Amino acid sequence: MRNQIIATVFAAALVAPLAAQAQVVNGTVNGAQRGAAQGENAAGPVGGVVGGAIGAGVGAVTGAVGTATGIVGDVLGAGERPRFREYVVREHRPSYRYADPLRVGAVLPREGVTYYEVPSEYVTRPGYRYTVVNERPVIVDPATRQVVEVLD
Repeated sequence: MRNQIIATVFAAALVAPLAAQAQVVNGTVNGAQRGAAQGENAAGPVGGVVGGAIGAGVGAVTGAVGTATGIVGDVLGAGERPRFREYVVREHRPSYRYADPLRVGAVLPREGVTYYEVPSEYVTRPGYRYTVVNERPVIVDPATRQVVEVLD
């Protein structure tokens, strides 16, 4: 409940196009989920509350920056990241060797990279694909070849 209130406050405070607001809310909610989980693991229920509030703030800023720069980041929800990573490992996809630092916003080359459809049970933006780069699963916008999420 608290996370929903925080997400609503952040979303209402921003004056931006609808798409930008959606990205900020997504970042806020995902940040709150991730912060709460990490805080609870580290310090129990009180850590979960504090981590959720801090995570929501960080997620909102990350969402706003991603919207302004065109770099999305944090595409999968906190609960889906480990499951999706396990799925990719089970699929045994070949890894592309990328010489530059692998990060959100990196643009992959036109040739040599194979993109795979993200299964429908993982919620992500329609059209996004995944691949494996330097032995790490990444989610990519195939229209721009830009990495939108790196899964560790």
